Amino acid sequence: MDKNRLIKFMARVMEESGFKVYRNFQTSRHIIDIYGVLPTVLGDIGVVVACKNYDDRWEVGLDVLKEMEMVAKTLKASKIVIVTTSYFTNSAINYADRRNIKTIDKDGLMVLAKKFSAQRSEYGGVDVYDGDEAKPAEVTEEYSPSSKTSSSFPKTSPSFFSRGKGTLDRGKRSGAFSKSISLPDSPGLKSILTNTVSLIIIVYLLTYLITRLISTGNNTMLGIYTIIISAVLSYGLVLASDRNLNTILTKGTIVFFVVLVIYVLVIIFL
Repeated sequence: MDKNRLIKFMARVMEESGFKVYRNFQTSRHIIDIYGVLPTVLGDIGVVVACKNYDDRWEVGLDVLKEMEMVAKTLKASKIVIVTTSYFTNSAINYADRRNIKTIDKDGLMVLAKKFSAQRSEYGGVDVYDGDEAKPAEVTEEYSPSSKTSSSFPKTSPSFFSRGKGTLDRGKRSGAFSKSISLPDSPGLKSILTNTVSLIIIVYLLTYLITRLISTGNNTMLGIYTIIISAVLSYGLVLASDRNLNTILTKGTIVFFVVLVIYVLVIIFL
């Protein structure tokens, strides 16, 4: 499979998932195989995709993943996806899992092609790569991300970009890969829960309402209730949208302390 066919297929899958897709997206320093933008109420969600048509003898290594991280940082993209017609090195797989990078290897690509073709009866398996198509959209100037670009990728957005390993151990590669490729049930709710600012507002409001409902008039107990409830909500809501322990601890702690700071400021100035 040549690279152009691979890019066309991945672009079509993304378009079917609601993305506005730019193939061969060009900035001042890089040319990206695919740059996708998903508009949401919280801002545009950017996804950078690298397509590697390697022979089975060649594996995608850490250098590709780190290069795409630099590209994503430049474009303020929320998600990185790397697709290959071969496989990934073990170090690349481990790194991708830690950094929440979506990896799709040869086996995963075939599963994705079959699922996509089953959903779109006009396509015939991997033959979806074929056919004459319009010239891909290109951007020759440096891209300036919108100030409303979302900083978090919704785990249940209408796409296949869920977190997880894109390949299994060598002995288990045949016909399987561990990334889920499923459509979301409630993208709006997940988008809100994965946005830190929205999460802070939600936790603050819920904490305020709950403490007022159970308030006994004792300011000391009210303060204790506020701390406990805000902590439970902060970590609990992050857990509801992300199973990664580091993300839960980091984002949950940020939300918790920001909510407490807001409460202190309200007490001081109101």
